[in-house]
Amino acid sequence: MPGDFSPVKWGEGMGQSNETIVIAGAGLMGTGIAHAFASSGFATVLVDTNPAALARAREDIAAILGTGVKLGKLAEADAKAAGERLSVSTDLVASCRGARLFIETVSEQLAVKKAVVAEAQPVLAPDAVIASNTSALSVTEIATAVTCPDRVIGMHFFNPVHKMKLVELVMGLDTSEATIARARDYARAIGKTSIVVNETPGLTTSRMSAMLGNEAMYMLLEGTASAEDIDTALRLGLNHPMGPLELGDMTGWDTRLAVLKYLHQTLGERFRPCPLIIKMVASGRIGRKAGRGVYVYEGGQRVPGSGLKAHAL
Repeated sequence: MPGDFSPVKWGEGMGQSNETIVIAGAGLMGTGIAHAFASSGFATVLVDTNPAALARAREDIAAILGTGVKLGKLAEADAKAAGERLSVSTDLVASCRGARLFIETVSEQLAVKKAVVAEAQPVLAPDAVIASNTSALSVTEIATAVTCPDRVIGMHFFNPVHKMKLVELVMGLDTSEATIARARDYARAIGKTSIVVNETPGLTTSRMSAMLGNEAMYMLLEGTASAEDIDTALRLGLNHPMGPLELGDMTGWDTRLAVLKYLHQTLGERFRPCPLIIKMVASGRIGRKAGRGVYVYEGGQRVPGSGLKAHAL
């Protein structure tokens, strides 16, 4: 199950030995999804045009597996086997040949996602499920890039993938019941609980999270409270595992801004991005991956007392 690093057995009638899973995009989410499938018994290929990103992904997955071994939650032999089931590539077409599940995790830009699935689809297995990890974009629009829109579905994972239990399965207008059923099986096979969501901008969690993070930024901009106190309020007052500003730093404010712009365009004024988010992204202060967001990070760890102060804005 997620969080205990244990391999999960595949559903009845669909053995891992016949399955190749291809994930496009070696960012935070692609890395986490690749780990989930490789550690659950699937031959997994992680594809990216950037060799450095692939190298980082391998290191990050090895670190997750190593932590599982150190905590006694994963046998060393199982960790080694999971690492051996994972391969990386810069060649999307070669990697996708015959694969029965393709998941794209590339940037939240509709044109980019459509281009990636259009390139992959002709060489996938004839019955392949084509999934997008989009948190806000239209699965129906992404599906227009392929000749089999009934096999396109959203599979929205959450970060960190190895700990978070939920996957949102998002139906486009043409997504078939068979595709939904297979996506549920894949989610179950890697120890996730799935919910089915009718396509709507922002789905369920992304829509609520975007609004919460945007409002937290407005509060910071207006001087309502410090960044640390806003996050503490949500953790201790509402029992959230992470404050909205911490979460934005982890997700990346560039990603959050792209989602907010889309929600603003489709759902209206209540999702207008806070000017502070726009300013931060323009300055490169996009979160943990850049070493600076609402907080400052050194060696991947947050520097205490480094939160943006309202008076400095």
